[in-house]
Amino acid sequence: SINTPVVLLLVVALSSQTCLGVKYEPNWNSVDSRPLPAWYDDAKIGMFINWGVYSVPSYYSEWFWYWWKTAKPNQGIVKFMEQYYPPTFTYADFAAEFKAEFYDPLKWVDIIEKSGVKYVVLSTKHHEGFTMYPSKYSFNWNSVDVGPKKDLIKYIYALLAGSDVHFGIYHSLFEWFNPLYLQDKANNYTTQRFVKEKGMAELYEIVDMYRPDVIWSDGDWEALSSYWNATHFLAWLYNDSPVKDSVVVNDRWGSDATCKHGGFLTCQDKFNPGKLQKRKWENAMTLDRKSWGFRRDASFDDFLSMEELIETLLKTISYGGNILINVGPTSYGTFPPIYEERFRQLGSWLKVNGEGIYATQPWVHQNDTVTPKVWYTAPKADKKAAYAFFVDWPDNNELVLGAVSGSSLSGVALVGSNKTLTWETSGSGIKVTIPPHNIKEMPCLWAWAVKLTFK
Repeated sequence: SINTPVVLLLVVALSSQTCLGVKYEPNWNSVDSRPLPAWYDDAKIGMFINWGVYSVPSYYSEWFWYWWKTAKPNQGIVKFMEQYYPPTFTYADFAAEFKAEFYDPLKWVDIIEKSGVKYVVLSTKHHEGFTMYPSKYSFNWNSVDVGPKKDLIKYIYALLAGSDVHFGIYHSLFEWFNPLYLQDKANNYTTQRFVKEKGMAELYEIVDMYRPDVIWSDGDWEALSSYWNATHFLAWLYNDSPVKDSVVVNDRWGSDATCKHGGFLTCQDKFNPGKLQKRKWENAMTLDRKSWGFRRDASFDDFLSMEELIETLLKTISYGGNILINVGPTSYGTFPPIYEERFRQLGSWLKVNGEGIYATQPWVHQNDTVTPKVWYTAPKADKKAAYAFFVDWPDNNELVLGAVSGSSLSGVALVGSNKTLTWETSGSGIKVTIPPHNIKEMPCLWAWAVKLTFK
C-alpha cells in the first residue's frame, strides 16, 4: 500500500505546481486561453517601423521585389528597373546600397518617446528574407554581413530598456523566393525544412536576443499553422521563454489562425471593424496610404493629415482596439520629415488628451447618437467618468451629446483648459456650451475632449 505521508507530499507538490501558473499545451484551445498581459490594453498606441532592403529602391511599395520577379510582374516596376539599372542587376544588389549612413538610434528613440506611443514594433525581417540583425540562419543576407554592417535592432532595444515604451518586433514567417520555402510549398507543405532551418528558427533566436514584449507575426496566409509549428512556439513562449509573463502576440500564425487564434486580432491590414469586438484587436495602419515602406515617389496628398490620423485613432480606441501607426524609414536611416512631424504632433496632442486615451475602456456608447464624429472612452480607474472627443468644433460653441443623460450628470470640463463649461438638457441628451477660444487658448489644434462626471 502507498504510504499516506507520501500521498500528501504528492498532493502538496502538484498543488504548488498548479499555483505557480498554467502550463500551456501546444494546441489552440490551450494557448488561446492565456490572458493578454494588462499593459497592452492600457498602452493603446504603438509605432510600427517597416524597414528593409526595399527602402533602397523605395518605389511602389515594400513588395517591390515580388512584383518585379513574380510570374505576372508589375510593368511599372519592370520599366523602372530597365530604365535605371543594368540588365544584370539583381534584388540582392540593392543590399549593398542599404547603408543606413545617417541612422541615429538616439534620434529615433527621441521621436518614439516624444510621440506618446507606448510600444514599438520594429521590423526584423520582411518577406524578402533580409534580417536586420546578425541572424545565424541568414548568412550574407543580413544587416551585419552586408549593407549597414551593423545590428539595427539592438540599439533601439537597448535604449528603450527601462522606459515606459515596450519593445516589440515584426517577423515574416515566409520568404517569397527562398529555395527551401519554395520546395516545401511544392511538396504541399508536407515537409518543413524551411520552418526548421530558417522561418521559425529565427523567432526563437530573436526572443533570446532581444526579449520583445510584442511579437507581430506576418506572412502566414499560404500555409496552415501546423506547417509553421505555431502552437509549439507559442506554448514555449508562454511557458518557458524569458518574456513569458509580458509578451503579447498577434493572430497571423497560419491561414487557419488569422482573425481566430493567437493573442490580439489584426485580421487584415488597416483593420477597423466599426463595432465592439469580443476579442482584443489592433488596427495596424499606415500614414502613407499606398505603402508600409518608404517611397521616394510619394506625394503630400498620399499621407494622412493630423485630423485624419486622430479621427482614425479615436474610432479605433472607442471600439476597444489598439492602433499601430506605421513609419517607413529611408535606406539612409532617417524618418522622412513628414513622419517625424506627424509623430511629434501626435505626442503634443496626447500630452493634453492622453488621460482620455491611455488605460481606458469602451463606454456604454462608442460614438454619439446625434452629433457625428464624437467618440467616447471611459477611464478604467474611475467608474463615474467618461470622455467625449469631438473632431469638429461645434457651431455656435454648443456641443450636443445625444448619448449623455442629463439626469445622471454632475459636471462637464474641457480637457486641457480651465474654462468653466455649462450644460443643459437637450432632448434625451445634453447641450454643452463651450466658451469661445482664440487659437492661443485652445487646448490643442485637433480633436478636443470634454470629461463627463456622473453622480
